[in-house]
Amino acid sequence: MKTSKSPTPGLCGPSHLTRRSLLQAAGLSGTTWLTPFADLLALDAERGKSRGKSVILLWLSGAPSQLETFDPHAGSPIAYGTTSIKTAAPGIELASSLEQTAEIMSDISLIRSVVSREGDHQRAIYNIKTGYRPIPALRHPSIGAVVCHELPNAAVEIPTHVSILPNQWPGRGGYLGAQYDAFQIGDPTKPLPDMRDRTSDERSENRLESLSVVEAAFAKGRHPDLDASKTLHVATVEKARRMMTSDQLKAFDVTGETAEVRAAYGDTPFGRGCLAARRLVEAGVRCVEVTLGGWDSHVNNHESQAGRVAILDPAFAMLIRDLKQRELLDNTVVLCGGEFGRTPKLNGLEGRDHWPHGFSLALAGGGIAGGRVVGATDPSGEKQAPDRPVPVADIHATIQTVLGIDPQDELMTTANRPLALSEGKPVSELL
Repeated sequence: MKTSKSPTPGLCGPSHLTRRSLLQAAGLSGTTWLTPFADLLALDAERGKSRGKSVILLWLSGAPSQLETFDPHAGSPIAYGTTSIKTAAPGIELASSLEQTAEIMSDISLIRSVVSREGDHQRAIYNIKTGYRPIPALRHPSIGAVVCHELPNAAVEIPTHVSILPNQWPGRGGYLGAQYDAFQIGDPTKPLPDMRDRTSDERSENRLESLSVVEAAFAKGRHPDLDASKTLHVATVEKARRMMTSDQLKAFDVTGETAEVRAAYGDTPFGRGCLAARRLVEAGVRCVEVTLGGWDSHVNNHESQAGRVAILDPAFAMLIRDLKQRELLDNTVVLCGGEFGRTPKLNGLEGRDHWPHGFSLALAGGGIAGGRVVGATDPSGEKQAPDRPVPVADIHATIQTVLGIDPQDELMTTANRPLALSEGKPVSELL
């Protein structure tokens, strides 16, 4: 069922048309932060507590080689010596370097036939993160922004869309608005910046009182058509103040975890980022993306990929184990992959170049079936098109479906036209 609705201007506020209509009738459109807390909690309940509630995106920036990770063709000409190992899922093999991931393969499924029409890094990243190809007239929201918008969580006082170790293209709110951009942080062992007042509590309160006087005077002097309340300034300040004093900030800090747990994730910024991601979804955060760069292997592919896989393997495997042990995996979708894959054949510098014609993504949790493989690529490297190709948009439709979001629901964009949350179809083999 398609339902056209306007993006909610509030901070991860309700988005259903009926809810928005009620707010408009009450004269509160654009100020959903004033909505009673109990009402927002009830809205969360209406959207189904039994469905998946969060997404963790392990973003392998630069594009990993499917042949050295999730789709090895050991013994074939295109493997160039890459070997494979059996996994906990019968019939599924991974590259030998993914030893720990292989042990929990029954909880993970692979799509080995993802196809994209974008072979440039920036455009392909946009495509994977939003489900749409870039166009000049419109900026689409990333998957995290969509989840945050569609599944508001009023109980969370910290940002519900977080990017850890981001590169220059973290998740963005697109036409949903900048309030849905990912909150960006670095290594989770370091304190969050700007979270403490630089003055005494008394002086800080005096400053806020003075600010309220200025804001009231500003609003009073505006033209009737220029509603100052719709700038979200008041809501943003209020949200920031609540965040700065919230106990939920502890979710960002991994230093309180045992040495054993931290070591299991790997003593790397990415490993610590994955640990923080688990802590954040446990606190109710809707989407966390953790970036591991350095996968762009045009030169010395095997060496480059091996170094990255050594970091990825323990972090990915421990994240799945940890989520499962804490009974969070059924409510958390984990997506692991990059913007495209790597060519079946090595170039003259023993590297692999860009390959959007059949690459791999790993999915787990949130109601997605584990231990399955969708699609297949040609072990000879001669056939470009994979068997059972899966467009990028179908990945988004699948994730939205298991989260209880209808991919066919429409939002009104900044171009004043309705656009579906996804133009793809769910991958039925994974449901």
